[in-house]
Amino acid sequence: MNMSILSAENIVLNKAVATKEEAIRATGQVLVDRGYVEPSYIEKMLEREALTTTYMGNFVAIPHGTEDAKSAVKESGLSIIQVPDGVDFDGNEVKLLIGIAGKGDEHLEILSQIAIVCSEEENVLQIVNASSKEEILAMFDEVN
Repeated sequence: MNMSILSAENIVLNKAVATKEEAIRATGQVLVDRGYVEPSYIEKMLEREALTTTYMGNFVAIPHGTEDAKSAVKESGLSIIQVPDGVDFDGNEVKLLIGIAGKGDEHLEILSQIAIVCSEEENVLQIVNASSKEEILAMFDEVN
């Protein structure tokens, strides 16, 4: 099927979520709705979060499935959700959720590209404050 890893349809602007679980479910649902993963992948994302937090610092969380979730991944893809009001991830404020589904070992390459963008707090704040999906896509143009 060879879809792009990130497109405007994978980005949700100005979402309000009450809990970490709701945030992870919303992130996974974009991946399901866009055809990257099977619905079972969302449960594996929650399992992964229970093992160790996916909070990365700089207001960013990168929810993804467990190692055994690989079979639920149809295509590598990303979902990006802005949460301007923030959501609590075990005492850490998250304003940017980036869901990852990687086919085979592709998630490692995708993660390294995301890490480059998100290692600078000003980049993260630019994404959180972006008023268009195109602005966000431009920040991640290396990922596709």
